[in-house]
Amino acid sequence: MTKWRTLALATIGFNFSFLIWFSFAPFTGPMAEEFGLSLAEIGVLASAAIWLAPFGRILTGWLSDKFGAPTVFAIVLGYVGVFSMASAFAESYAVFFVERLIVATAGITFVIGIQHVSEWFDETQLGTAEGIYAGIGNAGAAGGALILPRVFPTGWEGPLFATNWRAAFFYTGLVAVGLGVAYYLLGEAAKSDKKRAATKDTASFKGWFYTATRYGTVVLALAYLMTFGLELSMNGWLATYYREAFDTRNLTLAATFAATFSIAAGLLRPVGGYVSDWVARTETSLLPVFGDHYREQWTFLALCFVVLTMFGMTLAGLTGEVLLAVGAGFLVGMGCAFAEGAIFAQVPAMFPDSSGAVAGVVGGIGTVGGIVYPLVYAAPFLANLHIGYAVVGVSMLPILLLTAWVFRPQVASVADEAGLVNTTLSDD
Repeated sequence: MTKWRTLALATIGFNFSFLIWFSFAPFTGPMAEEFGLSLAEIGVLASAAIWLAPFGRILTGWLSDKFGAPTVFAIVLGYVGVFSMASAFAESYAVFFVERLIVATAGITFVIGIQHVSEWFDETQLGTAEGIYAGIGNAGAAGGALILPRVFPTGWEGPLFATNWRAAFFYTGLVAVGLGVAYYLLGEAAKSDKKRAATKDTASFKGWFYTATRYGTVVLALAYLMTFGLELSMNGWLATYYREAFDTRNLTLAATFAATFSIAAGLLRPVGGYVSDWVARTETSLLPVFGDHYREQWTFLALCFVVLTMFGMTLAGLTGEVLLAVGAGFLVGMGCAFAEGAIFAQVPAMFPDSSGAVAGVVGGIGTVGGIVYPLVYAAPFLANLHIGYAVVGVSMLPILLLTAWVFRPQVASVADEAGLVNTTLSDD
């Protein structure tokens, strides 16, 4: 293997994982009709897609450090594929819900790939490489929104199913199993035995607890909650939002509108990672208040942009013009992409020998936003479906303030050592 083939393998695996994770989103309409779901229940389904991700990401990040990414990635893709195929045959909504809950753990593959890529790339290229991996991978949600309703349109009939969403779940599951086998056979855990040993040596509970409680890990996890958690929530909700809030009854059109967000949030993510690498390499100061911590400067600016665009999303929706709302959604996706790329440029740069464990904590906590935010969007006590975005924007302000505190030079310089709990790796 080379680092570029490793990057390609991880990216393909994660891209399809993201597609299968949100493969339900384009079909919420026909599924709601078949199972008799209300709009609030659709919001719960979108939220449920994230329920197991926090713990799953924390666990698989540590497992990737300990056993190597190829083995862990293959296992996840395998069982996700099997349960996706099983969900295509579900007749009871309770059975279907549980099966899709398990399929939704496809999202935990993110931290496995982050760890795998970090084991092959040097620090000067980490932000760009991780941005390419995560950006193209995240675009799998857009691929699902654009491709699945076209491959499996309303009225679709095939050899096994006469229902489009059942066929989509079965065949995507079949592909996932095949990709799992390919990942196990083709992947190599690290670029050298020395690198593999250094990572494996930190994969203890004590090492995990130490890195999980450092200030750097904590603040990056919360920043990821307000960005990637936001992205997850929008991926699962926007097709419903554009359909219900603007009376867009064309399923394919609503899914296409939603895909513009996913495209921005995915394909622009490498820009966030590249800019982080660039400002660190050239020592370009964007916010002098944070001193010579250049990656932190870019990350904070990107987080501020995300908050502003959430208020813009509400204002655009209140105009009643769906195209303005689609444009605002694209800007939200852009902000998510820049911030996420910046955050995961910092993770392996700050914790080079425990990137899987830290990525698991950051990625796991980050998914919590995907659980909570859809419940806000669909909250019945809000005046309309547009207000929820501004409510979420307000909830992000405390995280923004905490990030500013940690990114101050006197804290940022020891953010990988100082933590919530006073402990060291050398403690007996």
